[in-house]
Amino acid sequence: MALSVAVLGSGGKMGFRVTRKLVDAGYDVRAVEIGEAGRQRLAEAGLSAIGAEEGVKDARVVVMALPDNVIGKVASEISAHLAPGTMLLILDAAAPYADDLPKDRPDLTYFVGHPCHPPLFNDETEWDARRDYHGGIARQSIVCALMQGPEEHYAIGEEICRAMWSPIINAYRISVEQLAILEPGLSEMIAMPFVDTMVEAVDECEKKYGIPREAALDFLIGHLNVEIAMWFGYSPKVPSDAALRLMRFAKSVVVQPEWREALSPAKVKEASELIVYGKGA
Repeated sequence: MALSVAVLGSGGKMGFRVTRKLVDAGYDVRAVEIGEAGRQRLAEAGLSAIGAEEGVKDARVVVMALPDNVIGKVASEISAHLAPGTMLLILDAAAPYADDLPKDRPDLTYFVGHPCHPPLFNDETEWDARRDYHGGIARQSIVCALMQGPEEHYAIGEEICRAMWSPIINAYRISVEQLAILEPGLSEMIAMPFVDTMVEAVDECEKKYGIPREAALDFLIGHLNVEIAMWFGYSPKVPSDAALRLMRFAKSVVVQPEWREALSPAKVKEASELIVYGKGA
């Protein structure tokens, strides 16, 4: 008998993608959706939306494809309808790390999984896969964490995550805290501010210095290609001595001395609470 999986928020942008993947993989999928637009999206794909109470009853796994700030509330609302041993599978570390899951159900399993997204440098040969930046067509890796529950449930959680985000390169087992350090820490608190700053720098080149935007953009993207390849080991690291001296000088201008604090558990906890509760930084 196919494993029963209820997907809450199955008609949303993220929920719809994982729901279709689970259906294609042969699971007994219960598509839980209350929004009219989401129900319409499901209907157009030949899927019938149902209510939460009906969907989670006797489900082996409940996937919380919901915004971080409502996961705790919804988990508490459905808790009374969940049998002991049911797995709540959360797609982001924020709510679990902010301690927003029901604390009165030690008999439930809490599992957290998240996609790494397709790597910048890959060996995809099909055009659709090469242009797939989010995953689902192109291969990607995933990270998984068993937060609460028996050890044998880890394999079930990873199996579901592999199906939701297939095709998969690697599945890495880490802790919930480590996952939170990766996101929101590494991806959103380290990488995203630098990316946003680079976009602002292109704007500055155009608006303040009169450089054609296309020229500045092509120049930056091309240099990013070679610099990322060198620094992350995809090609020999052969910058000139002058370039390295300039990099060290520039870091003193554009990088805060205490930037590593953004990856500390305390700061990541604060960030998770900001995401979930709207409080903190």
